[in-house]
Amino acid sequence: MGLDQAAGLRRVARARPIRVIAVTSGKGGVGKTNVSINIAAAWAKRGGKPVILDADLGLANIDVALGLQPKLNLSHVLDGEVTMEEIIVTAPGGIRVIPASSGLQRMASLTAAEHAGLIHAFSELNLDFDLLIIDTAAGIDTSVTSFSRAAQEVMVVVCNEPASITDAYALIKLLNRDHNIRRFRVIANMAHGRQEGMELFRKLVTVTDRFLSEVILELAGVVPYDTYLRKAVQKQMPLVDLFPHSQGTQAFIEVAHRIAQWPLPTVADGSLQFFVERLVGKNPFA
Repeated sequence: MGLDQAAGLRRVARARPIRVIAVTSGKGGVGKTNVSINIAAAWAKRGGKPVILDADLGLANIDVALGLQPKLNLSHVLDGEVTMEEIIVTAPGGIRVIPASSGLQRMASLTAAEHAGLIHAFSELNLDFDLLIIDTAAGIDTSVTSFSRAAQEVMVVVCNEPASITDAYALIKLLNRDHNIRRFRVIANMAHGRQEGMELFRKLVTVTDRFLSEVILELAGVVPYDTYLRKAVQKQMPLVDLFPHSQGTQAFIEVAHRIAQWPLPTVADGSLQFFVERLVGKNPFA
């Protein structure tokens, strides 16, 4: 294959639509990272090509959760030492990961311009993929809001704890009030039965309907408490790959199926977005 032909194929790959989902939560400990990993694994099972961005920039853990030992990460990209493509690592099952650093205070306190620079850098990726999952930090700091507003979809993970509900509401309120995000997908995680998960979702809807009239919540899925998940975590593998017949795996497969049905945006909304050039009619061969 000649260089011109190879370059043309890369441009075609970049022109394909990419779904971008920010997986976030109001508080830690709700299983957000496991949700991100297993949605990616379920997407790969469907024949998709997922990439996870570890967007907890100062306390990264996707690499640890998947048994990876990357030598390079986003801090090296920001320092101009390497490109985004050079830091990507692949986990078993076909999940590709863009690792962040752990324990670097500088990465935990990037400026808005630096966040924007990272988001723009994705447009230059010569990589064939169709789903970008952004595993954000928990809470409402600048990195969470920057990555959430740049995504096409915001998926809020909650569990059946009062603090989880109140903190999820605070996050939704902030993203709606300050960044005009109106639609949120919700994952009820670690539920003891579908009824509990549905009730958890209804609690959140009741609060948002009362105080945030413009907000629309949609249930993306109920993920049951699964004893096999702990074993998968210990093995540093996705539940979906290690225990393909478990209840949790079936729930993640259903979530991946729903994601595939979500409409892709066709126009830019004027804000900073991942892959915005694909939404404004850019010619991939230009």
